[in-house]
Amino acid sequence: VLTTNGSHLAELAADLKAAGVRRINISLDSLQPERFRALTRVGELERVLAGIEAARRQGFERIKLNAVILRGRNHDEVADLVRFAIERGLDISFIEEMPLGQVDGHDRAGEFYSSDGILADLRGHFDLQPSIESSGGPARYYRLPDRATRVGFISPHSHNFCGTCNRVRVTAEGRLLLCLGNEHSVDLKTVLRAEDAQPEALRDAIVAAMQIKPERHHFNLTEQPVILRHMNATGG
Repeated sequence: VLTTNGSHLAELAADLKAAGVRRINISLDSLQPERFRALTRVGELERVLAGIEAARRQGFERIKLNAVILRGRNHDEVADLVRFAIERGLDISFIEEMPLGQVDGHDRAGEFYSSDGILADLRGHFDLQPSIESSGGPARYYRLPDRATRVGFISPHSHNFCGTCNRVRVTAEGRLLLCLGNEHSVDLKTVLRAEDAQPEALRDAIVAAMQIKPERHHFNLTEQPVILRHMNATGG
């Protein structure tokens, strides 16, 4: 699974498919260009939309949109984002903001919008039914009758999932990050670049890393973030 902001996906989708990537998660916080730019600070909506279409043409096994929802910033777009996903046969997950990195002028507590609030908003537009399917990850999914789209909720604050979390990430620097809310990581690049590198050594390093996977995150929206790493430096 690859997680991306989609800004270079239009030109890379074919290569990613050829390299064996089967599933892609694409960040899409707004369908309004100016708002999208304000939320992402550097993003160009048209490039991301072109990337989504390129991924669809490649026929990945699964394409999922991820949207971080903030009160007063984009919470009025949740129904439009679901409609966008439905029209394209994509899944979508709404994510409660995680306090990663320092963002000047951003009131995380004041702009927090819970998954329960999003679900209530969506039920004014759609007949959402809890799904019995499990992705093996932190998301809780809902189905729409006669639609391929699943609507998921990732709720680190209102519905803590640490006890069942089975997710790790590989950063662009080749480190295996064991929890978004902690700095615990393991250097995989050194293992891969060793002169006698073998697949078994990489597997053993990953298995051993699970022994230090943190028990839980310690996110607190009312305090300064203890994790200064931004998501664009985290990888996926």
